[in-house]
Parts: sequence; C-alpha cells; structure tokens
Amino acid sequence: MAQEISIPDLAAQDLAAQAMRHESRHDGGIVAWRLWGQGKPLLLLHGSHGGWMHWLRNIPALARDHLVIVPDMPGFGESDPPADIESAAQHAELLAQGLRGLPGVSGALDVVGFSLGALIGANIAILAPDLVARLVLVDAGGLDTPFFPADLRSPKGLEGDAVRAVNRHNLGAMMLHDPAAIDDVAIDITLAYGPRVRSRVQHFVVPDHLLSAARRVSAPIDLIWGEHDFIHPDPEANAAVIRAFQPDCELRVIAGAGHWPMYEQPERFEAALRDLLARPVRGRANQALAI
Repeated sequence: MAQEISIPDLAAQDLAAQAMRHESRHDGGIVAWRLWGQGKPLLLLHGSHGGWMHWLRNIPALARDHLVIVPDMPGFGESDPPADIESAAQHAELLAQGLRGLPGVSGALDVVGFSLGALIGANIAILAPDLVARLVLVDAGGLDTPFFPADLRSPKGLEGDAVRAVNRHNLGAMMLHDPAAIDDVAIDITLAYGPRVRSRVQHFVVPDHLLSAARRVSAPIDLIWGEHDFIHPDPEANAAVIRAFQPDCELRVIAGAGHWPMYEQPERFEAALRDLLARPVRGRANQALAI
C-alpha cells in the first residue's frame, strides 16, 4: 500500500479514517481511491497539484445521500502515473479501468471535474461513455477563453514559515479570492500534495485542450464557476463556449469564490451542485464530434 498522505487537521484525519480506501492496479503501480457514504455514485476529480483533499469541505455533506468516490488521479497524491505523463487520455484510461472494479459502482456516474479534473473527466467520458451520465466542469481551463497566469512564487530553498508564507501568497494569487479564506488547512493541503506531483498532464490544458475533448463528449455538460476566478475569468464567456455545441448547458456561478469555489464557499457550491444533479439527465448530445 502506498504511503497515505495526512495533514494536521483533525477533521481531515477523521474524514480519511471514515473512508473506504481502495487501490486499482496498473502496469506502473496503483491508483488510490476513497469512498464515502451510499446512494447514487458521484465521482469527484481534483485539480492540478492536488488530491482528494481538494474536496475536503464537501465530502461529508455530499456523502449523506451519495456514494462519493474521490481518487488521487494518476501521478498525483498517493497514485502512480501512467506511462505517458503528458497524456490526458492515459490518465483517464487508468481511472476508467479503476472505476469498473470499485465495489458498489455500476452503471453511469455523475462526474464533477475541477480545473485539471475537468479535462480528465472529459477524457473518461470519451473513452468510456457508459460510465458517465453527466459531466460538471468546475472552473476549468482549456476552453480557449482568456487565461491570466497567476503571480506564483517558488518555495525552492526556503524552510519552515517562509515556505508557508509562499504557499499563502500562491493560494491568494490563484486559488482563493478572499484572503480570510486562506487558512492553515488550505496551506497544509498545498504543502502535502504539491511535492507529490509526478505528472505533466497539467501543462497540456490551455489554451484549448479541454474544448477539443468536450466537443467529443456525448454526455450532457454543465458548469460551476467561481465569481472571482482570476486565471479563468468570466463564467458566462466560458459557458458560451460549451453552449455552442451543447446549447442546454447550465451554468451556476458561486458568489464570493475564486478558482477553488468548493473550498472557499462550500455551502454555496454544494447547493449549486445539488441543483444540477437534481435535474433530469438530458439526452446524449448529438453534436458530439467524432475523433
């Protein structure tokens, strides 16, 4: 078993202890999965330089009426990378294979992909359309809309409080809108997962890799977007891109949130997600393009 990632927060430790942890195997190692609750399966895919704890504030509420499934995606956290660390399709293939072997999982799932997870989720929907009932994209790059690189600083050569200060700055520059939202737990999550990245797929998202994939997805696509996402601004402009080939795409904007809305505004995010999931699944998109 791969070494499990932990942070000092007691709530996070309790949540990890409550999970059913599962490992799916591939030629390069394992993919680590965690499952909570019961009910209709809901797959949550984290963002770049993250892991299952990107959803730390949402899992308890969602697990009250869903089987919540959260992997560390291949090459992140506790999971080993695919052979091609730049291929979104290979990352997605390992997740699709793992999903088919998870206990309690059958039929199509609701899939929610945050940032990088949106690209991986779209590729799962392309490779294994029977596994994806609908796809919800959260603050996703790669739609050929304006992208503004964040003012990120390197912690290289630093130690202790200086490293935490850099991570606090980076969270404010890219992930969280309100400085008050940058708490010790958010910093601990970035410190726990950042050094564990063994993939390069995150470098192949912008400008339009998600758009190319989304146009080939037959499952209905909806969006959730932080009102103040700095790097991928203008929720309506991003929704318009998807509506060009899925005109019924729904958009929910999370007030007061930046790029990581489910952490910064968890209750608003969960309400928006529940609203989308409560709606009947639309028919398969007949505009989906062939490869």
